[in-house]
Amino acid sequence: MSDITIPGGKIRSFVERIENLDSEMQELSEQKKEVFAEAKGEGFDVKILKEIIKLRKEDKNERDERESLLDLYMRAMETAQPEQAKAA
Repeated sequence: MSDITIPGGKIRSFVERIENLDSEMQELSEQKKEVFAEAKGEGFDVKILKEIIKLRKEDKNERDERESLLDLYMRAMETAQPEQAKAA
């Protein structure tokens, strides 16, 4: 046998804390679903709400830059002449 002592109490403490956090996360996830269901029930588009939440998490400068590039690319595409299909 090895002379190494494994601190079982510490391991149990970490495991139980993680299990408690998992339980709390599950509860929060259920609450989040309920809020989305409530919003949907009031006529709001849940996909759009999720997109707004995603955008609000982003850095404003990065979001502005991405939106500018998206707008630039869309305008370039709209003004470009269609390419002729290449013959095989």
